[in-house]
Amino acid sequence: MHFVYVVINVLLLAGIIVLVGRKAIAGIFRSRREKIDRELTEAETPLVLEPLPPAEAPVLPVEEEVGQIRAESEETLRGLETLFEGDSADQRREMLLQTRNAVVEKVLALTREHMSTEEYRASLAARHGEAVERILSRIHLTPGDMSYLARTGRLYVTLTSASPLAPELVDKVREKATDMVQAAGGEISFWVRENSELLGGLQLRIGDTIYDFSIADKLYRLGKTLKERPVTETDGDSMISGMRKAVQDMELGIDVFQVGRVISVSDGICWLDGLVDIMYGELVEFVNGQRGMVMDIQPDRVGCIIFGRYDHIDSYSRVRRLNIMASVPVGEAMLGRVVDALGNPIDGKGRIWTNERRPIEYNAPAIPDRMSVSVPLHTGIKAIDALVPIGRGQRELIIGDRQTGKSALVIDTILSQKGQGVICIYVAVGQKRASVAEFAARLEQRGAMEYTTIVSATASDSASLQYVAPFAGAAMSEYFMYKGRDVLIIYDDLSKHAVAYRELSLLLHRPSGREAYPGDIFYLHSRLLERAARLSPEAGGGSVTALPIIETQAGDISAYIPTNVISITDGQIFLEADLFNEGQRPAVNVGLSVSRVGGAAQTKLMKQVAASLRTSLAQYRELATFTQFGADLDNATKKVLASGARMMAALRQDRFAPLADWQQALLIFAVSEGFADKTQPEDMEVFAADLYRWFQAERPELVEQLSTGKKLDAAAQDKLRAALSEFAEAL
Repeated sequence: MHFVYVVINVLLLAGIIVLVGRKAIAGIFRSRREKIDRELTEAETPLVLEPLPPAEAPVLPVEEEVGQIRAESEETLRGLETLFEGDSADQRREMLLQTRNAVVEKVLALTREHMSTEEYRASLAARHGEAVERILSRIHLTPGDMSYLARTGRLYVTLTSASPLAPELVDKVREKATDMVQAAGGEISFWVRENSELLGGLQLRIGDTIYDFSIADKLYRLGKTLKERPVTETDGDSMISGMRKAVQDMELGIDVFQVGRVISVSDGICWLDGLVDIMYGELVEFVNGQRGMVMDIQPDRVGCIIFGRYDHIDSYSRVRRLNIMASVPVGEAMLGRVVDALGNPIDGKGRIWTNERRPIEYNAPAIPDRMSVSVPLHTGIKAIDALVPIGRGQRELIIGDRQTGKSALVIDTILSQKGQGVICIYVAVGQKRASVAEFAARLEQRGAMEYTTIVSATASDSASLQYVAPFAGAAMSEYFMYKGRDVLIIYDDLSKHAVAYRELSLLLHRPSGREAYPGDIFYLHSRLLERAARLSPEAGGGSVTALPIIETQAGDISAYIPTNVISITDGQIFLEADLFNEGQRPAVNVGLSVSRVGGAAQTKLMKQVAASLRTSLAQYRELATFTQFGADLDNATKKVLASGARMMAALRQDRFAPLADWQQALLIFAVSEGFADKTQPEDMEVFAADLYRWFQAERPELVEQLSTGKKLDAAAQDKLRAALSEFAEAL
């Protein structure tokens, strides 16, 4: 009677989905996502041996029964037809997903009940002999088993079944396993056990490898298959049929996977016994469903970091190798969202509907796949675009003390990408939650979130998530780069990322080096930043421009982490605290800031008008430092100081006010050519505003010419000087 009740509930839910959601949802899923790259998809990849002949498949509802439920519930369902009216597409998909999950639980319960019956278990027990033959034909010693034998001389083999096995089967397994281990020069410790948790069937464990032919494992696989199915069906009918097919196609073969056990858990770090064949960066799954990533491999144990909470992971519990690398969701659906280090949404806007994933660790583009940096990345900041230009595919470090305007600079850079076809990814590592929320609000207010993704691992998150966040952001950026898009990624900041990695390394008992950082801290940041590049057309043609941020202490750029990242990047923008306190915003130190790409990352126009700007500003800073002691000055020196003060004032810029390239070039040209000599430095902001407004109203043809970014010939320069003279007279 209970079985019939469960079936009726499943059919009723199926009927609701079909009748209520068919019309409203059909239009949502008509266009499917492009085929998911098999190598980048997070999916179980166990070794599945040749399946045994199928046993009786679990019975699921047929169409006639569904139709009967529809007829009986027609009046009730008719009143529910307005459920989806007025809801957005994402809301309807969320409702469909919730209903799908409810149906999945019903299907799993029904399947478990059917497979737990005495009849089904008896039919499975009758096939133990065949299962043993298949297992014994495929067992082998892994490299980890050979290593363990070499150290201990003994290997443990355990044969477990849900019900007593025939003695001849036990003897056959013992004999084959003994011969195999003795041939490798070791001894065997053979155990035979019964475990009702298997529900039915048997499993053979050799070392840390399990050959599984049990009902419990099949239910585990079925649950993951059903729960991880993408919600892309066009209606309820196809969703139900997909579930039915997943159950009916469930092969009762032999699964081969590896397991270990938890030795100890503390501070987000877990030490594991076994799994000696596992690789760095692989994922493991604990019995409570929590996942971790391997970070350290030692001869007698494996260290892993735990994603999320670790207080529900018990010592000596089992852990399962998943044979997949850590990955995050990627795609267009990530734009406009705030996510955590694992790609889960934390902005309260619902689920992110993407089925594409990329591994967080990925090889940097090879040298033949790269192109030289020659396309400017317009930041909208005069002091940057004129003095230390950034090109698409470049890695430019932003460095300075705390509270010197580093984050404000990158906000303006993101705002400047609006309409430029550049995707922006901002990775916040170790920041306050309030700061990240304010950052997102600023971008949302100015319409920049539509092309931006924020990856947040705040100071309250674990060191594991702070370590993963920059790599997750890099994976999201690579998705667009290999599709030919241009991406700007900002790491704010890598000094906190280095601290998080230092914490993990010390907890993993790695030897410490300079300033207690591990010896591979340089390699950590180099393999992250080398993923930023400009690709050749044959390799995809996209680019990733990286702006890592490093926080210094008292302006010390010779500290360990700053010097490391300086040597990795293509230049640095140094924000000086003294300049910031003097009111120079952004507080770019011309002498210590450099771009190794140089004029190749500037428009021809900006390169022309700013050719001598760095030299003149450096001369001004040197004279200003010298004259603060009150020396007598000649007229030439006074002229240099006055001109430099006006140029420094011209380079000042308010927050959230990026400028077009033609505006920057026009202002720099006007000041450097002496057309602002009558303007006091404190009035330079008014001068600039009047200049832009006058040229747009009186000389639109010159504005159009400047907007092309092309170099000005002699005639064009004369025409521009004449217009500036007229403007100066009109002041």
